[in-house]
Amino acid sequence: MEQEKLVLAYSGGLDTSYSLKKLSQENYEVHAVSVNTGGFSKKETDTIEKKAYEMGAFTYKNINALQAFYDQIVKYLIFGNVLKNNTYPLSVSAERIIQAVEIVHYAKSIKAKYIAHGSTGAGNDQVRFDLIFQILAPEVEIITLIRDQQLSREDEIAYLKSQGIDVPWEKAKYSINQGLWGTSVGGAETLTSNEALPDSAYPSSLTKTTPEDLELEFKSGELIAVNGKSGTPIALIQQLQELAKGFAIGRDIHVGDTIIGIKGRVGFEAAAPLLIIKAHHLLEKHTLSKWQQHQKEQLASFYGMQLHEGQYLDPVMRDMEAFLESSQKKVSGTVFLKLHPYRFELLGITSPHDLMQAEFGSYGEMNKGWTADEAKGFIKLTANASKIYQHLNKNR
Repeated sequence: MEQEKLVLAYSGGLDTSYSLKKLSQENYEVHAVSVNTGGFSKKETDTIEKKAYEMGAFTYKNINALQAFYDQIVKYLIFGNVLKNNTYPLSVSAERIIQAVEIVHYAKSIKAKYIAHGSTGAGNDQVRFDLIFQILAPEVEIITLIRDQQLSREDEIAYLKSQGIDVPWEKAKYSINQGLWGTSVGGAETLTSNEALPDSAYPSSLTKTTPEDLELEFKSGELIAVNGKSGTPIALIQQLQELAKGFAIGRDIHVGDTIIGIKGRVGFEAAAPLLIIKAHHLLEKHTLSKWQQHQKEQLASFYGMQLHEGQYLDPVMRDMEAFLESSQKKVSGTVFLKLHPYRFELLGITSPHDLMQAEFGSYGEMNKGWTADEAKGFIKLTANASKIYQHLNKNR
């Protein structure tokens, strides 16, 4: 019987390795696909490829989606200063969207009838993957062995051993997911509400104790230089991460609402994203109008929520991206920071579009652009609405 083509989202971990071995022994021609959004080194990719073929893959493909990830998602997270619950830069959730899109494109290119992934039934990723797959390829059937069969790690390990695969699958103390826009860290402590992750759980150690100055230059909202040296946004994000991680900057624990309705807690380390977002936000405070900032904050919060929930393909996302892009026309300049162990300072900015211009007046100092009578009249009119309300309701 001719085998059916199936594309498996493959990471090389236990769940996807079980799925690959199991599906390859059934009536499927399994094409294992990994999507690199900044988390794979060449050595790691080679190891994953070797393991995929050992598990029975018909082919293995590693798709470099770094540029697509930046262009289609990360850029807008910067434009919007997006931090979920004012904390988390959407490191993993943002990656999953572009990974799902790339997997669908690949499945269509080889005319695969099935797509499989290793998500469980208790997390966000199952929603993100399935939503993208169903919307972009409704004709393709989705297979999720781990979710559908409610398999435990012990079940999966026992099966692989029965197939002659005795790889040490002991569960690591911490689950690490690394990408361009940060690294998530899960472990025993994140399953509680009160325990903090120890220093050893984070991927980077404190190696720098002497403060360092840092300059980030932006043009139309995009990072174009670090400490005066220009480069592509992706290269600069990676460079900034290497420069700042020695200070152990960007560590935190995010508490949020999952798509499936339960609360979740995850640690993360995201030095470059937090430095870029905070620097970019400071530059916007100087270069955007009050109402641009007000509207952006509301819209960006909604954009981040929709992205987190897997609703990337809803057309409202393109509408919001158009707004965010338009808002960045004057967001150009240099931001000055200082790095310290575990923290950083925002020192100030220079920009040709800085709206803090002394000729129009200096806050708290002498008024130059208006008279005292004009100020009094303005205040009187501003008070009118509340004055009328209070007068009418003072005895009621």
